[in-house]
Amino acid sequence: MSGFPLRCRAVQLAGTGIWAHQLRYGDPGAIAEIAAELDELGYRALWIPDVGGDVLGSVETLLRASPRTVVATGILNIWMHEPADVAAHIGGWDDAWKARFLLGLGASHAPLIDHGSPGRYKKPYSKMFEYLDGLDAAHPPLTEDRRVLAALGPRMLELARDRAAGAHPYFVPPEHVAAARALLFPTSLIAVELAVVLDPVPSSARATARRHTSTYVNLPNYTNNLRRFGYEDADFADGGSDHLIDGIVAWGDLDAIVARVRLMRDAGADHVCIQVIRADDDVPRADWRELATVLL
Repeated sequence: MSGFPLRCRAVQLAGTGIWAHQLRYGDPGAIAEIAAELDELGYRALWIPDVGGDVLGSVETLLRASPRTVVATGILNIWMHEPADVAAHIGGWDDAWKARFLLGLGASHAPLIDHGSPGRYKKPYSKMFEYLDGLDAAHPPLTEDRRVLAALGPRMLELARDRAAGAHPYFVPPEHVAAARALLFPTSLIAVELAVVLDPVPSSARATARRHTSTYVNLPNYTNNLRRFGYEDADFADGGSDHLIDGIVAWGDLDAIVARVRLMRDAGADHVCIQVIRADDDVPRADWRELATVLL
């Protein structure tokens, strides 16, 4: 392809990372210990979610504990933090921390944002556009090469292409990654989340996976996107059909997980951040260690 801008990324990201809510919520000392181990294992990035609170403080805990690993927000909720405050906070870090931080931004979901404040969630595309304007105008600015967007639909993907370093798709099948790669610049980053259940037994693996998918099949942003790739109402019932689970969640033995990560890469992902789902909800440290032997 010719005619596209040659865009450099401030944070160079490839390989395999970890997406984990356990790295965001809990005792900071325990989180730092886990992060240090993940850094030693060789994971390339640590991704954390945000539903409010001091998310950048959590980022600092991870940056301090993992001296080689990229730390990324997956995502920072644009309804819960002012762009000028975010840019100023990050602007106060030293260059070494800035070089290892990637700001993932997302417009979240109406049920979360409207809870306690009905009607607040409206025009998410416009909200994101204005938020990026705010980051550009901040002192110091947080420039497009240091941010990615949780983009699903074509308009948000175009915004990720034109005003960010790329996209951080979440809860998507490989077909979405291929479609995103076709729409983004060849130089744009695609850092895709992939849920993983390390269990070779179909019935129990899908049951564990369904505990994860049951949350997301009730969120229109995700279901509307999945309809673009052939999923239908029946796939969103009862926590998710086997067809949906098999398309969204990588489950099976180590070889099966490796194959699914490779499928995401073949579809166009530069970086895959795995989110390990367990039936017991424990911190999946043993799973991360086992997966490191084949993914890193």
